[in-house]
Amino acid sequence: MTLRLFNTATRTVDPFEPREAGKVGVYVCGATVQAAPHIGHMRSAVAFDVLVRWLQRAGLDVTYIRNVTDIDDKILAKSADAKMAWWAWASLNEQAFTEAYDALGNLRPTYEPRATGHMLDMIDLMGTLIERGHAYVSSPGNVYFDTQSWPQYGALTNQHIDERVLSTADVSDPNKRDPRDFALWKAPKEGEPSTASWPTPYGTGRPGWHLECSAMARRYLGSEFDIHGGGLDLRFPHHENEQAQSHAAGDGFARVWMHSAWVTQGGAKMSKSLGNGLLVTEVLKQAPAPVLRFALASVHYRSMVEWTQQSLIDAGVAWDRFTGVYRRAVETVGDKVTVPVTTVELPQAFTDALNDDLNVAQGLAVLYDSVKTANTALANNNLPEATHAVLQVRAMLDVLGLDPAQWAAPDTDSRADSALASLVQGQLDRRAQARADKDWATSDAIRDALAAAGIVVEDSPHGARWSLA
Repeated sequence: MTLRLFNTATRTVDPFEPREAGKVGVYVCGATVQAAPHIGHMRSAVAFDVLVRWLQRAGLDVTYIRNVTDIDDKILAKSADAKMAWWAWASLNEQAFTEAYDALGNLRPTYEPRATGHMLDMIDLMGTLIERGHAYVSSPGNVYFDTQSWPQYGALTNQHIDERVLSTADVSDPNKRDPRDFALWKAPKEGEPSTASWPTPYGTGRPGWHLECSAMARRYLGSEFDIHGGGLDLRFPHHENEQAQSHAAGDGFARVWMHSAWVTQGGAKMSKSLGNGLLVTEVLKQAPAPVLRFALASVHYRSMVEWTQQSLIDAGVAWDRFTGVYRRAVETVGDKVTVPVTTVELPQAFTDALNDDLNVAQGLAVLYDSVKTANTALANNNLPEATHAVLQVRAMLDVLGLDPAQWAAPDTDSRADSALASLVQGQLDRRAQARADKDWATSDAIRDALAAAGIVVEDSPHGARWSLA
């Protein structure tokens, strides 16, 4: 295949070749379920969903693993504040993430492992590191990775072991031999529930965050796999530590590292700590799910998304263009434009753009050209050209998880809907007669009355059509 991806490890855009012909293993760091999801979380989810869709479009068999971190310091602290069991708190927020992923049309991963379900895998990996001399037990339940034992530590983020930046925030931890060492296993702290600890040959405790992902990636993708992804903020220390411990254990681990940029507000990363997080549930009260998805997917995955109210407005305008041309095509052409589009040939320029490190912005230029072509063909009643263009529009949008046919509201056949359609059509018939009589005042009055009721009337060569505003 001709796909080229930016590899954080090499800091270059390199040709992507699957480790095993026809198959791709992808591991993406998922949610730490300490709180409900905001749109910053969904930025990463949507970015890697587009990657998986593009790999599948190329005919590859993708094994997509996205983990859930369901045990850590913040989960324990926030569950205690909420007076809930930590595992119940984690489950509640995990369900909120699943609902958000689904609402935005993300594909379900092949498997979504929880950290708490893989303690034996973590203990096994930790034992290997101790045996190889890359980890040590400082006190019962406290096990650390020895960064000085691994000269390549810092390679992923292009840092050197002696640089000050490698010294993490917990430099005062008396259990460490070196302030740059990081925890593989943590002894329970005073006041923590006993259910948040697991026995090991090295003492009772719970896993460090970094150990979790290395163990789960190895379990489901093997000792070496194709792509490891996550948000930009995970490069250091999380992914740096993952790579170090996995390589030190003898694993090839990830061949390609990919990182999606943040959603920012006023140039600052969106996060709970800054108090500027926008919950997915709240944003979806302001705009339909495909509009939010387009706002997140329409910017290159390595570029920051600066979020303002205009973000939703602009995305809404674009979505109306896509759904509008599809709706007009269905009315004009019929079932020929509603067929599945997974095998529809994409414009070469769009394929070239997506193969260039998922250059969505360039691909959108091709998409908009096709929308224009489709609208022109429909206006000229050129049905073969219109059918071809609309199917290509849908196929390109499908790559972004935004095929209008998939997002169309299901027919409810409710009495209320039938009554509304009958009443509106009656007004449109009156308006059509007024226009035939050149009674423009009555025609305009009917249109304005419908608009005041939230009904948009659009004239076309094939007659008037209506939709809810």
